[in-house]
Amino acid sequence: MSDPNPDQRTADEVSVEAQQLLPQLVAHLREHRATLRDAWVGRIRDAHLLEAMTPQEMAAETTSVYDNYVEVLETGSVEALQHYARDLSERIIPRGVETHEVVGIVLLLRDVLARSLFEKYQGDVALLNHVLDAYEPAANRIANTVAVSFVDERERVIRQQQDAIRELSTPVLPVRERLLILPIIGVLDSERAKQLTVQLLGGIRTHRAKVVVIDITGAPDVDQTVANHLVQTVDASRLMGASVIITGLSPTIAQTLVTIGVDLSKMNTIGDLQGGLEEAERLLGYHVSRKEVTDGS
Repeated sequence: MSDPNPDQRTADEVSVEAQQLLPQLVAHLREHRATLRDAWVGRIRDAHLLEAMTPQEMAAETTSVYDNYVEVLETGSVEALQHYARDLSERIIPRGVETHEVVGIVLLLRDVLARSLFEKYQGDVALLNHVLDAYEPAANRIANTVAVSFVDERERVIRQQQDAIRELSTPVLPVRERLLILPIIGVLDSERAKQLTVQLLGGIRTHRAKVVVIDITGAPDVDQTVANHLVQTVDASRLMGASVIITGLSPTIAQTLVTIGVDLSKMNTIGDLQGGLEEAERLLGYHVSRKEVTDGS
């Protein structure tokens, strides 16, 4: 049985050697921080990345990214890196920075630092290989973590914006005590119908409403799924103790409701919003009267 090849190192041996070399690498990257950061910024400009940022913002963020990058190389703390990546994302997403730009600048930094290490250790090939064995896995882990964290934060921001748009597009408005109006404008799809129900039921509870007027004058059309969801919304509102009046049915929507067989006995419909509000006030016990407008001549 032959002796094992002395050049074949186990994974544990490589890991131990990497841990021993990392402090040396970190010291080198900190010593040459200004030069390497400037070289990295030059690569970023050549690649036309982060152009939405001002020169001052670019300088501040690249310095921050560089220092955090080196610190994570030193500590190996993925949690700290994830926290930093989220903070970075919160700052730069509102400035219009895209996902590919973030991934691009991190990969450029990885390459700039790797080139620096190659230049420093190129005279000793064996040592250079050990240095790269220590650097590359850590650098790739940093790149992956930053990219994933940025994508997660961007998706969170998009969801938050979509929720805000939906809320603005279906506002629940208190008209008077115990009376709410929900004007619907634009396409009413299944997702928006669900959002409508959640907001309406929340509004009924918050304002202790007894009557709700849903005005769909501004909705161009509804399909069977949305129509059935409207019926469910009416039923859910009744369970919350509120009567629902639907106003503004267009001829097209009315025909759709009849064609698809919606149970119209569950829906109190009034032609227009004014009539719906008058009916709502009657249900609440208010005396409704119309003032005649006369010519003063």
